[in-house]
Amino acid sequence: MSDAPSIPMSATLAADEALDRRRRAGEQVLPMAGGEIGLPVLPELRRRLAAAADANAYGPVPGSQALRASAAGYWERRGLATDPGLVVAGPGSKPLLFALLLAVGGDVVVPVPSWVSYAAQARLVGAHPVPVPIAAGQGGVPDPERLRAAVTAARAAGRDPRCVVVTLPDNPTGTVASPDTVRRLAALARELDLVIVSDEIYCDLVYDASVPAESPARHAPERTVVTTGLTKNLAVGGWRTGVARLPDSGIGRALHGRLVSVASQIWSSPPAPVQAAAAYAFGEPPEVTERVAASRRLHEIVVRAVAGRLTAAGARVAPVRATCYLYPDFGPLRDHLARAHGVHGGADLVRFLGERHGVGVLPAGAFGESGDPLRIRVATSRLYGEDDERRTAALTAPDPLGLPWIRRYLEQFDTALADLTGARVPRA
Repeated sequence: MSDAPSIPMSATLAADEALDRRRRAGEQVLPMAGGEIGLPVLPELRRRLAAAADANAYGPVPGSQALRASAAGYWERRGLATDPGLVVAGPGSKPLLFALLLAVGGDVVVPVPSWVSYAAQARLVGAHPVPVPIAAGQGGVPDPERLRAAVTAARAAGRDPRCVVVTLPDNPTGTVASPDTVRRLAALARELDLVIVSDEIYCDLVYDASVPAESPARHAPERTVVTTGLTKNLAVGGWRTGVARLPDSGIGRALHGRLVSVASQIWSSPPAPVQAAAAYAFGEPPEVTERVAASRRLHEIVVRAVAGRLTAAGARVAPVRATCYLYPDFGPLRDHLARAHGVHGGADLVRFLGERHGVGVLPAGAFGESGDPLRIRVATSRLYGEDDERRTAALTAPDPLGLPWIRRYLEQFDTALADLTGARVPRA
């Protein structure tokens, strides 16, 4: 056991649990740490799950034929022709990503900052994460200018980087890498013989649906694996379902065989009732597309309201194009924060906001950044209400910001920012 890697608990899940303990103790907390989407289950999706409750056999390891065909159609509508035989389903995109790292083997290039589990999963499979910073505003994709140097140096040092993980759109920054950045990444992956694992679970949450995130599978189709799920677009994280699209190439078919073998040893097959509901959802009937559109609108309205408050308080915030995340930089307020509160980095910011105001956020260090910069990740997806009645009202309200519970949350955030920065934060 002494040789096992030391892996901390997921920072997002740990923060959520800590906030929940405080809430149960009667404190007024503002949960802005985790990425749970606080919205109700679409009624028809719930009915499909219930109707399949008697499906209790294991089923095929890569998932049912219906689910794989439906997922293939989902990707084809996004311009990615997909062979259902090269689709693999799993109990969440997170286990699929872990299994993919096992199947690819070798070390893993990760963007900095990036989702908390990429580097941790690399270590769990016995690999070495190779961090490469993003370019400004290009969250989720390692800076192509630095990627070649990092991989070359890693290989010269005896490491074996074989894949690069990207997120389109990005968690934690809420930005979307440009098509040019994605094209350059794809060209470099081909040159360096890297498999691209493209986590596209937020692809349906780009605010301007006419300008979707560019998938690297368009530019390096022979070596790009795409993963997605229903956790974010349809808010069913607890159902744990995800799908992976393997490339139709020699690389892809070999990887598919290894991935299915890994899956057979870890989860046997995805849960059958959830597969039935997921097959319906990936088919995108009108009620699903309408719900996703309503969710996307709500995310945009609330996240832009919070971004405006952060900017007014003096933080730098990159223009957010997708998701429910913000990644504000309080560097411009460094002198004031140190003098007034003894706040010197992201960890201090998290303590200040949590201990004094019950506002839960995460430091940049949780996303792989070194040196404890004055940056935090703020998630707005839990501000829609504490029960399904309120959350449904938030989805349908012409002005969600006018709902009393959302207004109360925003006022709590205003108070915390005003105390932190000394700025008068407008409450519009």
